[in-house]
Amino acid sequence: MSSGHNVTLHAQPRTALTGAGLRQLRQSGRVPGVVYGSQFESQQLHVDEKELLKVARTGRSEFFQLELEGGETVPALIKDIQQAKGQVVHVDFQHVSRNKPIRVSIPVHYQGTAAGSKEGGILQTLVTELDVEGLPDNLPASIDVDVTNLNVGDKFTAAEVALPQGVTLHLPEDTLLASIVVPRGADLDDEAEAEGAGDTPAAEEPAGEGDAEEANA
Repeated sequence: MSSGHNVTLHAQPRTALTGAGLRQLRQSGRVPGVVYGSQFESQQLHVDEKELLKVARTGRSEFFQLELEGGETVPALIKDIQQAKGQVVHVDFQHVSRNKPIRVSIPVHYQGTAAGSKEGGILQTLVTELDVEGLPDNLPASIDVDVTNLNVGDKFTAAEVALPQGVTLHLPEDTLLASIVVPRGADLDDEAEAEGAGDTPAAEEPAGEGDAEEANA
């Protein structure tokens, strides 16, 4: 689990609201956006695209410090990123309260090489994100799941996920995250080889014409 709660993204107030003004912002490497919250007055702003992408790569579920006009910093999450033709065209930030639990989706990172993979099994991962709830300071950027000890036939469920103190899982505990399965047809192939290895009587060939004449003689 990683943390980037001390990361700061610098924002500037946005006055450009027309299409031409927004295009000029984007051409200069800035991304127009807005920050809002339940008890927070929304503000129009713009941020550096490269800085924004760095923050987004640390995990969309992790809050960071958004620096606003006048040097004020507020904890915020990336709520939505809009892209077009490979370029970020707009971003929505959500202001969060450090004293109020929030519910977010945390990406799952599977770590290690499963023991069952060395025996011919295949690692199947079924979940890429987990819904959790907790105070912003307690929320991790990602959740690591160690699959090293999984053997053929083993399963990893949500109940086995290690979460930070104060963070709860909003998912049934029996939800399957990963398992080691046998490739389809592997058992059948093994049985066929085993049967082929045994001694089987050779089929009798039909009697030829010469044999038939000798039998009638």
